[in-house]
Amino acid sequence: MTPYQSYVICTSPRSGSTLLCRLLAATGIAGRPSSLFHEPSLDDWLERFELSADTDRDERDVLAEIFAAALDEGRGGTDIFGVRLQRHSFAFFRDKLTTLHPSRPSDHARLEAAFGRTLFVHLTRLDKAAQAVSYVKAQQSGLWHRASDGTELERLSPPRDPVYDAELLRVTHDTMATADRDWENWFADQGIAPLRLTYEALSDDPPATLRLVLDALGLDPSPANTAVPDVARLADATSRDWVARLRADLEARQA
Repeated sequence: MTPYQSYVICTSPRSGSTLLCRLLAATGIAGRPSSLFHEPSLDDWLERFELSADTDRDERDVLAEIFAAALDEGRGGTDIFGVRLQRHSFAFFRDKLTTLHPSRPSDHARLEAAFGRTLFVHLTRLDKAAQAVSYVKAQQSGLWHRASDGTELERLSPPRDPVYDAELLRVTHDTMATADRDWENWFADQGIAPLRLTYEALSDDPPATLRLVLDALGLDPSPANTAVPDVARLADATSRDWVARLRADLEARQA
C-alpha cells in the first residue's frame, strides 16, 4: 500500500502544473489534482463545490463541508487525494485550515489532519524571465492553455494582442522569485523535505517526471510509460523576443 493518502503540489503560475496535474489524473490511480482552493474567498470555495452559502452556520461546519467536497473531487475515485496550491492564495488557505483544525500545532500537522499523510511536491520554473513572460502574455492575450491538438483548453478573456510592458514584466519576475523563496521558507519552517520538480525537466520529458511522482507516492509507475502530454507549449517567437528583452532589462537594472 502507498505510504501516502495525499499529495500537495506547491507551485506558482506558469510552472507546468496544469500539465503535471493532467498527467497524474490520466493515470487513473493518482487522484484528480487541481486548484481546488484557488481563490482566497470562502464564497468562491462554496460556489466552486456547489455548496450552500448559508451565513448562519458556524464557520468550522462550513469549512468541514468544503474540505469534504474537496477530498472527494481531488481523489477522483482513487485512493489518493491530489491538490495544487498556488502561493498567492496560500495565506488565506492556511488561515481557514487553522480555523478547521485549531488544536494542531503546525501547518504541516493541520494539512495532514485534513488530507492524511501527505507528500509535498515543489514544482518550480528555473527560468524566471520565461515564467514572467509566459504569465504576462497569458494575461494580455487571455489564452492560458492550449491542447496538444491546437484547440484552446483555457481562455479567460477575449483575444488581444500582447504588448511588451517592461515594468509589468520586471514586477512579475520578482513576484515569481518571491513565491519560490516563500515556499522554501515555509518548507524549512514546517520541517518538510519536498519532492523537487522543475518545469524544465517536466517539459523536456513528461513521462520521466510523472514516474518520479508515482514512485514517490508508492504507486505503480508503469502508467508513465504510456503517458501522452495533452497540453501544448504556448511559447513562440514573440515569447523568445520578450525573454531576451526582459533579461537585458534585468541586467541593466542590476548594473
